[in-house]
Amino acid sequence: MRHPSPSMKAVLKRLEIEDAGLPHPTDVEPMHGRSLSLLNNLRWNEDLPEMAEARTVLHAGMPSRLVVPDNDEGSDAILQVHGGGWAFCSPATHEGAARRLANACRAPVLTFDYRLAPEHPYPLGLDDCLAAWEARPRDRRWSLAGDSAGANLCLALMLRLLAERREMPATALLFYGVYGADFETDSYIEQADGPGLTRAGMRAYWNLYAQPEDRADPLVAPLCATDSELARLPLLYLNAAELDPLRSDTELLVARLKAVGRSDRYDLCRGVIHGFMQMGNALPEATEAFERAGEAFREVIA
Repeated sequence: MRHPSPSMKAVLKRLEIEDAGLPHPTDVEPMHGRSLSLLNNLRWNEDLPEMAEARTVLHAGMPSRLVVPDNDEGSDAILQVHGGGWAFCSPATHEGAARRLANACRAPVLTFDYRLAPEHPYPLGLDDCLAAWEARPRDRRWSLAGDSAGANLCLALMLRLLAERREMPATALLFYGVYGADFETDSYIEQADGPGLTRAGMRAYWNLYAQPEDRADPLVAPLCATDSELARLPLLYLNAAELDPLRSDTELLVARLKAVGRSDRYDLCRGVIHGFMQMGNALPEATEAFERAGEAFREVIA
């Protein structure tokens, strides 16, 4: 049996009290779901790490947040694609994550407000990711980072860059991503009812983002990519949360990458649920996960 860590149990108890009676964001109209998602995430964006610079900018026509850490080494930068089931969240919900990532990687992080489903289903969010990538300043070497649906969009973006023969990122940091639409994997069965993300919740997110007939497209479900495509990706860092319906997505992707002879780094974060890295002001495991991601980032770009 898999069990939450003591610190994860404490956070889950807090959420049980604070969120008692609240609906899941997918159970209400998208506008209200986004408001609920914002309110749910505000608690994780208190007491933020100090930055040398933190400001709102317009990037590729999209409102965006740029955070620059005090320990910026001056040569690299990261384009962050926020998660939220392709339908929720924003740079505001991921401000804390962006700052912790910037500190860990010693590089600025830029997070942009791409269009969200269901009003803007696939491929519109991915189109915005491509626009954000192409608009990056060329005075630094750029990498990608994303969590959950953001990790999906990062991997899909890299596959699209390959297909269109565009410049690739130096590396990509992919946190507990959604890479396929198979709801019968080991983790979907084990963690069907949570805690946290559930199989029903993921079905709802998929239904907002992409029609069933589109889910065999590697730009929608990157596990459908060919071995040749996966082999040509830049070196990746991947992690998965142990108590997450999406854990098997990452495990399957890691197995595919190993099978084509790659040596991407993978960490299984034990005792935590999906989205745990959002909880950086309350959960030690989140701090540790950012530190490991930063170490991997610096190893790749050295």
